Amino acid sequence: MKKVYWLGIIPVLGFVIGALFSNRVTPYVLGMPFFHFWVVLWSFLTTGILGIIYKLDPANQKEDF
Repeated sequence: MKKVYWLGIIPVLGFVIGALFSNRVTPYVLGMPFFHFWVVLWSFLTTGILGIIYKLDPANQKEDF
């Protein structure tokens, strides 16, 4: 298993472990309860992290012509 794939554990920890600590309504962030904001934030961060994994994976460096 390639080391870059270990980055994939970060979103899991962000959603699962972080949700235990962010499970509250107050404070409101951007008009959303804190837990809702946490889930939306990690949705965007997960997209970025998976993009980084895709770019760093050598299997995706080959050009198909």
